[in-house]
Amino acid sequence: MTKRIGTGTTLADFTRRDFLASSALTAALFTAALLLFPAGAKTDGKGPEVTAQSSVSTNPPMPRR
Repeated sequence: MTKRIGTGTTLADFTRRDFLASSALTAALFTAALLLFPAGAKTDGKGPEVTAQSSVSTNPPMPRR
């Protein structure tokens, strides 16, 4: 019987089966993330959802150096 990861075992107890299982789970996690949040997804284009508020400060802006 092999020891499982996360039970206080050392790296020497990390078996090939554990490595393959964790690699498959990591690949599944990244695949799910890519499906849920596709790269280059476009928004509606109706404008920003949040509008900028006017400046609260009444002082003039600081001069640049």
